[in-house]
Amino acid sequence: MKNIIVLVSGGGTNLQALIDAENSGIIKDGKITCVISSKPDVYALERARNNDIPTRVILRKEYSDSVTYSKAILDALREEKADLIVLAGFMTILDECVTKEYAYKIINVHPALIPSFCGEGYYGLKVHEKALEYGVKVSGATIHFVNEKADAGAIILQGTVNVENDDTPEILQRRIMENVEWKLLPKAVSLFCQDRIEIINGKAYVK
Repeated sequence: MKNIIVLVSGGGTNLQALIDAENSGIIKDGKITCVISSKPDVYALERARNNDIPTRVILRKEYSDSVTYSKAILDALREEKADLIVLAGFMTILDECVTKEYAYKIINVHPALIPSFCGEGYYGLKVHEKALEYGVKVSGATIHFVNEKADAGAIILQGTVNVENDDTPEILQRRIMENVEWKLLPKAVSLFCQDRIEIINGKAYVK
């Protein structure tokens, strides 16, 4: 049984999808053993407590830069004996001290089809605003491993939704969350916990 540590910064809708998937048996061979938040009093922490999942708060604002903050996160991950780390709306880019020690053990969800609309500065509604500005006909989400570059790690799973003519960024965001993110993130976590993701030449393959 692998220890899953979820890092959050906000409301925790993706965390809730993971909790629901674990409770319903969708996630096999893994258990969420701790939720770590970069902010206090966010609803994601309440979601964890409602499901008897231990929580920790490591405040980003208490650290002078991303390196010292990342080292504090790294210490916590070691203490929690993390086998898999899931970034679920975690709004801090981690330093390579974390990504190198946990290479191919950190999973993130990005609300677009990488390599489109990704990289530094592309997060939240900004992603959907850019997709609509460009006039894409489909969009979606990508579940990928995290490396030293933003949104550049090996892709595990992708899913799509159609973009409608009258979509707003908020409507498109909701459609992608409900139809792709909340389904594929738990699936990817389960695949990892079952040792069904293989890395060959830097690419992820499901076996």
